[in-house]
Parts: sequence; structure tokens; C-alpha cells
Amino acid sequence: MAVVRIDASRIKDWETFHNIFAEKFGFPDFYGRNMEAWIDCMSYLDEPEAHMTSVHIAPGEVMILHLQDVDNFAKRCPTQYEAIIECAAFVNWRRIEEGGSALLALSFYKNPSQ
Repeated sequence: MAVVRIDASRIKDWETFHNIFAEKFGFPDFYGRNMEAWIDCMSYLDEPEAHMTSVHIAPGEVMILHLQDVDNFAKRCPTQYEAIIECAAFVNWRRIEEGGSALLALSFYKNPSQ
């Protein structure tokens, strides 16, 4: 099982969001730097021959996306925080609708009092 750790304290806006994910996952040069493109790239984690990411999992495995410093991230960038949750869910939903299995699991702890 692969774990990719994202230091969410580095995310300040959409530009840094896409920079960090492109860097961590090795998205291609033509990556569109929007959430539709993010979904497209993340949908190929188990298909290395597609050259959409440099990080891969075997078919049937799940990639764990571990978000660090999520409390501050959720406060500072609520739109980006919600986008990760919604878009990761969409990647999984689309894959399951096609008869496959989920690709992404999110790992974080958000303090409910913050």
C-alpha cells in the first residue's frame, strides 16, 4: 500500500495546490492545473503506461493520500480542502461505476473544535 504525504501547510492558493500535487505525483507537463485535470491524472494511478503520474499502485490497491496540518489548511484554504475531499470521492465513484475498485483513501485528522 502506497502512502503519499502532502504537507498542506505549503498550500496557500490554487497555484500552490497544483504545484504541490504535480510535484508529488509527477503529473505530465500538459497537466491542466484545474480540478478536472487533477481528477484525470489521479484516475490513472494504477495504469503506469498512461504516463499521467510517476507514482503508481498495482491494480486493486489503494493509494493513501495523507494530509498533514489539515486544521490550518481547512481554515486557510477551505475551497481547496473541500475540493480534495470531493474530487477524491469522484475519482473513486467513477472507477467503481466503471466496474473497478476505489483508488484513493484520504488520511487526516481534523480537530472538530477548530
